[in-house]
Amino acid sequence: MGIKSYKPYTPSRRNMTGSDFSEITKKEPEKTLLAPLKKSAGRNNQGKITVRHHGGGNRRKYRIIDFKRNTKDGMEATVKGIEYDPNRTANIALLVYADGSKSYILAPAGLTDGMKVMSGPQAEVRLGNCLPLENIPVGTQVHNIELQPGKGGQMVRSAGTAAQLMAKEGKYATLRLPSGEMRMVPIACRATVGVIGNGDQNLINIGKAGRKRHMGIRPTVRGSVMNPNDHPHGGGEGKAPVGRPGPSTPWGKPALGLKTRNKHKQSNKLIVRRRDGRAIK
Repeated sequence: MGIKSYKPYTPSRRNMTGSDFSEITKKEPEKTLLAPLKKSAGRNNQGKITVRHHGGGNRRKYRIIDFKRNTKDGMEATVKGIEYDPNRTANIALLVYADGSKSYILAPAGLTDGMKVMSGPQAEVRLGNCLPLENIPVGTQVHNIELQPGKGGQMVRSAGTAAQLMAKEGKYATLRLPSGEMRMVPIACRATVGVIGNGDQNLINIGKAGRKRHMGIRPTVRGSVMNPNDHPHGGGEGKAPVGRPGPSTPWGKPALGLKTRNKHKQSNKLIVRRRDGRAIK
């Protein structure tokens, strides 16, 4: 993927950048793999806003992605095209299996039209192939990793990311995740070989507020510019400091850096080292 810039014929265009979509080879999605996608604008079933700054945005259809890759074990599939997916940062690849069935997978970097991929324990350790961690050599970069066998990939699914298989011992394999965290995963869990494509996606400069609205993201107002009855950071003459022991949410709860993970969470024992470098006690 490359980044393209624009001629500054308006002030917002001056620093705006976008993808040149050089990896994309297929423009129209496969209709049999589309599903409707309704918007909630951050509201729950009572109509109350539970997630702020959601709403609007362009209409989308959901692309049904095969995160499990366990229904066609041992059957070779051909890549028919790399497509854009509006629901995620990564691109997706359309696979056509030998029996004619089709599915979408996350497209790793380097996967092109006409290449063959396979899933299952007997698959080779090759770009785009999905197989159990016990069959993958130590040091290999993988993505779309399961946390429980058969549940489907849950980790490392965004553009440009990959985890590295560091060790295999007993029932568990140790992975170094993109965040730097070292984590153990059952060795029977599946992962896909390669690094997810569209790696330059995080370098795109949005350029203007309207482009955020197209993405379904509404404006965020800083608490420090509100009145004191609207936010704990509000009020004061001129630019005033927070005035509290630490930053707060609009409802007075601690914010910015507070650890919210349950200290007694069952999977804590599988984390070897946190992303801040500390070992789990």
